[in-house]
Amino acid sequence: MTNNIGKGFIHYKVTDPNDDPINPQSDTLRYGASVIQGKVWITFKKDMNIKLMKPLLISSFTTIDGREFNVHIVTVSKIWIDHNTLYNCEDGLLDVTRGSANVTISNNWFREQDKVILLGHDDGYVRDINMKVTFVYNHFGPNCNQRMPRIHHRYAHVANNLYLGWMQYVIDGSMGPSLKSESNLFIAPKCGSKEVTWRKIGHTNGDKWQFHSVRDAFENGASFEVTKGSVCQSQIIAKNKFFKLLMLNQ
Repeated sequence: MTNNIGKGFIHYKVTDPNDDPINPQSDTLRYGASVIQGKVWITFKKDMNIKLMKPLLISSFTTIDGREFNVHIVTVSKIWIDHNTLYNCEDGLLDVTRGSANVTISNNWFREQDKVILLGHDDGYVRDINMKVTFVYNHFGPNCNQRMPRIHHRYAHVANNLYLGWMQYVIDGSMGPSLKSESNLFIAPKCGSKEVTWRKIGHTNGDKWQFHSVRDAFENGASFEVTKGSVCQSQIIAKNKFFKLLMLNQ
């Protein structure tokens, strides 16, 4: 997206959180992302929640820059978040919440952050039971702490990602989450926590947990607890340095 920096770009600021897919209004995200032609750099006037009424088609050479404020896009499906660098936000870097489904997050760099990614609004929001999210070819680190991701209720497929150290843990969840971790490289920090997964003792819906590891690689003593139901079946600790690359379609 370096072509979007320099002469000739349009700076567009979103001031209205509403969404009209039939007749996009000026000052809304849809107007800036879909109507304005040319190189567009989109920022936001303030914190806002944007509920997209229809899929958002984004024009070429468009940057959506939410670094200064907390921007949450909710209740959407068939979304692809690709080739972004996200870091240093007051809250989480990326939230997929309130009934969003069929989301692919790929080729992004997440760094310098405490709480990184949240899947699902909270334990009580049952519409998130239909959520399905794929993470592929992302780079986490340096200086990421936790929630890569945190899964409420439903399913995440995490494949071919690089985790370069962490402070607390990598992946956790609640309300019967399901995880397939496949062909990732987990490089634990030299000191501190080595655990990839974290599970709060005594958490509700503990009998519905499904955390699986398939062909993952672990270095510096990184460990992964394979969980089925309320039982942690095994702990994987390995020193594999090479792993099979997967081509995923969603």
